[in-house]
Amino acid sequence: MNITMNKQQVLAETDAALSGLTNELSAISDSRINEIPFEGSWTAGQVAQHMIMCNSGFANMMHGPVTDTERPVDKLIPRLKADFLNMDVKFKSAPFLTPEDKKYEKDELIATLNNIRSNILESIEATDLSKTITAFELPVYGKLTRLEAANFVIVHTQRHTQQLKNIHNSLIK
Repeated sequence: MNITMNKQQVLAETDAALSGLTNELSAISDSRINEIPFEGSWTAGQVAQHMIMCNSGFANMMHGPVTDTERPVDKLIPRLKADFLNMDVKFKSAPFLTPEDKKYEKDELIATLNNIRSNILESIEATDLSKTITAFELPVYGKLTRLEAANFVIVHTQRHTQQLKNIHNSLIK
């Protein structure tokens, strides 16, 4: 895989995923952002907060310690896509990534998500995506290359964008 050629594609896909999440959140009315749409669901505000919690440290992780990669740099991407884009499988969020049950302000969530989006795109642009991140291991998957980490952000964001769409559709019924 040619990483430099692929970097533009990764940037475009990351931007589309993160923008899609913000757009979906924007479509939900302020008055319904903290409403539980159906039993067992988070509110739209909680979904947005979960994404903030998950993605806020991404830029630091991308700029953190790395090592040369001794396997295909994109090896885990098919598995990440298969797991996270399978909407029939439900995941339980790690306790440290579970959003607080409180009232969220939509404009504040959107501003934070847009700031994180900018930081993530800058990090992808500025780093060698073929390196393996050593400061963090994704549970179940282990150490990711920067390319795989960017793809995790993409598929995880796409998953939660779909969740927001389901919440939105339930709220407008």
